[in-house]
Amino acid sequence: MKIVCGTSFMMYGYDAGVLGGVLLHKPFLDAIHNPTGNYVIPMITASYDLAAFVTAVGISFFTFSLGRRGTIIMGNIAAVIGSIIQASSYSVAQLIVGRLCTGFAIGAISSAVPTYLSETGIEIGDRGPANAFNAILLISGVPLAYWIDYGFTKMDNQASWRVPIIFQCIFAFFSGGTMWFLPDTPRWYYARNRWEEGDAILARLNDAPVDSERVQHTRREILAAIEAEMEANSSLRWKDFLTMGIVDKTRMKIIRRLCMCFWLPMIREWMGSSLIAYYSSVILSTVARPSLVSLLSGVLNIFFALGCVPLYFTIERVGRRSVLLHGAIAMTVLITIFTVLVAVPQTDSTRWAAVGIIFCFLFVFGYAWQGCVWLYCAEIAPLEYRHIGGAATAAGEWLMTFITVFAGPIGFDNIGWYFWLWVIAGNIIAVIFVFLLCPETGGKTLEQVDYLFVNKGFAGLRRNFDVNEEIMQSWKEKEGVETREEIDAKP
Repeated sequence: MKIVCGTSFMMYGYDAGVLGGVLLHKPFLDAIHNPTGNYVIPMITASYDLAAFVTAVGISFFTFSLGRRGTIIMGNIAAVIGSIIQASSYSVAQLIVGRLCTGFAIGAISSAVPTYLSETGIEIGDRGPANAFNAILLISGVPLAYWIDYGFTKMDNQASWRVPIIFQCIFAFFSGGTMWFLPDTPRWYYARNRWEEGDAILARLNDAPVDSERVQHTRREILAAIEAEMEANSSLRWKDFLTMGIVDKTRMKIIRRLCMCFWLPMIREWMGSSLIAYYSSVILSTVARPSLVSLLSGVLNIFFALGCVPLYFTIERVGRRSVLLHGAIAMTVLITIFTVLVAVPQTDSTRWAAVGIIFCFLFVFGYAWQGCVWLYCAEIAPLEYRHIGGAATAAGEWLMTFITVFAGPIGFDNIGWYFWLWVIAGNIIAVIFVFLLCPETGGKTLEQVDYLFVNKGFAGLRRNFDVNEEIMQSWKEKEGVETREEIDAKP
């Protein structure tokens, strides 16, 4: 399951990077008749981000019926179709249609895979490493695309750009084809009232009989969480989403948690990783010859991917909140130093120092925020609305990515280094957001995470909180209500 989901995310990373390496390649431009408009190339790139955002929003309305597994399969099918359309393109319009298809695919995959991984993790300590492994493969797809582009663009024919694009079909065929033979998650089966299938899958995942205490204990927790969330739904008012979670009268803070699933990835993109990656080529071109710039850009992508590796070994020991919080603090310091270096009069020393900061920033970002956000959002989303939480996570990321694609270059052209003050603000907000609103979810089952948000106030500031005590108190309150109802019902 980890490998299948990881392959889908590796395709996600590959697809995000592959077109950038051929956009200015002569055979590619010749094939689409050398477009001259200032907005044509940016629109080709941005259409992918826009489609992913729209898909992530729209897909939330039917993925609960389709399931996590079905959504992943659908995404991989769309990826194959989009890749074929792009690789066979002979016009800008056809290329944009292909990008829209792959954007739809990635929107579906990015909203379903983290949820699937989290819900199929049986041991409490399984979820962190599984999602960290997913992040490693996601970011590894970017340098893989870069080096394949780097090799093929040495040729001067149509295959030099068509082969790298069609190559991603290998990931889609493997992931989608293998997922066809895998089950959906037991939590989804239970939420759909498909008890027997849920029992069977839960037993398979635990490698134990259905009537074993381990399986039955997990089953009771899942069903209790479903019942608690159904009770919380009575106070759920969808118009409260207009407050973005600030006003939330539901006991389980359902609205606030779903809004957090949107804001966390949006803040992640605001923190500047995409802009840093974009601006790095500008800085590198001022300190090195063109051939060295290409090499350093490839090394930078590899360094970014390597940053995700330590998360696999430390996420359960260090904790999600600590990784996010201290990572945001470190990145705030690094981006501030970087801003100073690009603001002062430029010399080779300041430029190389800025390059060094770029490497450090992306390494820390890869460790602290790239994979951990996907994991955290999948964990805090309520079971019945986890498909919406996954969609909100993908939508937040793609919306800010789309904004960045347009606002970044325009900002640099008009206000220069002052634009980095906006990025510093994003990092500061990340620190405040995690400190106030994000409790530690590590060491708890997905059902126990529900109870981290039951009280009023800032969930991130709560200390000495015992989830089991809160669960017991909730059951006592429920039993008390039922007892009073029985007494009132007696003649």
